Amino acid sequence: MKIRQFLSYTIAATGLFISACNKQLNLLPKDSLSEPAYFKNPNDLALYCNQFYSSLPLQNSFWTETNSDNQVPLNRNTFLAGTYPVPVTGGGWDWAQIRAVNYFLQRYTRVQADAATLNKYAAEARFFRALYYWQKVKQFGDVPWLNRDLNDTSASLLYGPKTPHKQVMDSVLADLNFAVQYLPDLDDVEDGRLHKFAALALKSRICLWEGTFRKYHGLGGEAVHLNAAVAASEEIISSNNYDIWSTGNPTKDYYNLFIQEDLTGNKEAILPAVYIRNVLTQNLSRQLTESSTGFSKNFVRSFLCTDGRPTALSPLYKGDDSLDAEATNRDPRFTQLIATRGLVLQNNADGTQNVFTLPAIGTSAAPTGYMIIKCLSPDPAQWNANQSTLDMFYFRYAEVLLNEAEAKAELGQCTQAVLDNTVNKLRDRVGMPHMVIASLVKDPQSDFPALPVLLDEIRRERRIELAAEGFRLDDLLRWKAGKQIEKPETILGMKLVPAIRAQYPPSQVGGIQLDANGYIRLYTNITNRTWNDKMYRYPIPTQELNLNPNLLPQNAGWQ
Repeated sequence: MKIRQFLSYTIAATGLFISACNKQLNLLPKDSLSEPAYFKNPNDLALYCNQFYSSLPLQNSFWTETNSDNQVPLNRNTFLAGTYPVPVTGGGWDWAQIRAVNYFLQRYTRVQADAATLNKYAAEARFFRALYYWQKVKQFGDVPWLNRDLNDTSASLLYGPKTPHKQVMDSVLADLNFAVQYLPDLDDVEDGRLHKFAALALKSRICLWEGTFRKYHGLGGEAVHLNAAVAASEEIISSNNYDIWSTGNPTKDYYNLFIQEDLTGNKEAILPAVYIRNVLTQNLSRQLTESSTGFSKNFVRSFLCTDGRPTALSPLYKGDDSLDAEATNRDPRFTQLIATRGLVLQNNADGTQNVFTLPAIGTSAAPTGYMIIKCLSPDPAQWNANQSTLDMFYFRYAEVLLNEAEAKAELGQCTQAVLDNTVNKLRDRVGMPHMVIASLVKDPQSDFPALPVLLDEIRRERRIELAAEGFRLDDLLRWKAGKQIEKPETILGMKLVPAIRAQYPPSQVGGIQLDANGYIRLYTNITNRTWNDKMYRYPIPTQELNLNPNLLPQNAGWQ
């Protein structure tokens, strides 16, 4: 398809742009690097903006959730372990991308082009500035707001103070609104470039994060951002451009969504990440078989039973003495996220199949017993090192529906009609009973016992649907729910009863440690993690504080 041709062009053009810039380095001062060579025609604007596309955040990245309660990596996450040191330099305090955006925004109007063209590329740049600043605020909280590029005459910016979180995020919202207004519609966008609905999806994501962060951290003013999240989500929904992908097979569709080689025609893909053999490939299927992580017991417990009830309330729950029992009568996404008996791991060239039987405990494929299979294709071509051509998602329609439901619930506006238009569309794909407000009963084992049942169940749905897509830690932080990681079962795996253990070679399971209740325990020196509220923010590198005392004080708790 044309989008795949464009991707090749974009990669090549980005390389040419960087190469050309490097050749200019010895000839021009840094603050006027591209002025003689670029910003002469619209193609220069496109070439410049190409450099930002590689920083779009992938959703299908299982390793981005090893820092949460969803997964238990073999090697403890240093941040959640409380051993993260205050860095001297680096640590995410890098402004190169923001400087590059601001450099563009100060010069793009020099191009002789119509207003629509100029605004389109300014909208791309401001889309990325919104993304970069949101990432900075998530990590550090208050940060300096820089709205022009730094050079030898920018001392007031370079050594300025931090800008309050809320003020920065209000500026982020202004950038997002500009991007939504001026990025082209689907009918007018060049294949592979940003469009209006990608900007709306980012706005939906960021505004939900900011609105709930303000609410649960007591900053106030959350309604503006929650309403903005609703407005962005509803504009996407009402466009009728997108839908939940389904073939009518509830036991396979969710799994199959993530092992497709071409998502460009998939209506769930608001913006796909495209991979092409010999141009740009990835390694995810192979990595999943040697991931050194697995889902946690806490995550697995969150799957409802097929009657729509939690395990603590459902007569259908068969217990967890084996993975077979634990998967029985559960939300069909259980067996489409976690390897269970009968899963075809790989179709071999000779016509045979590698079929999953027992969890690969004691190995790097599934140290907890709950092996992650999202994006794991049985196609052997996808297992070749760094040669996978499975497409991934930058923005997925399912997330937008979940954002809408949660924002509406936070505003006290979530009706049954809202649920039917959002959460229940996700449940329809996998054949789960609808979420019905009048029938909701609080889970006695809820991770959020003080939360109203409707919000609690929307959070559960988000956790399951978006598992292994990189959202979970951001969600816990915005909900001010860091203490969730203190629960012992967030670092435990499956139960290993003697009858199951006897089915493994002693050499494979001899070193496995269990807790007092028989659950796999990967970290033998602790029974639970400890949360410190300073971990809602990362520390600013000490060298930056020394260079610019206006950044003081250090983020709370990191002094």
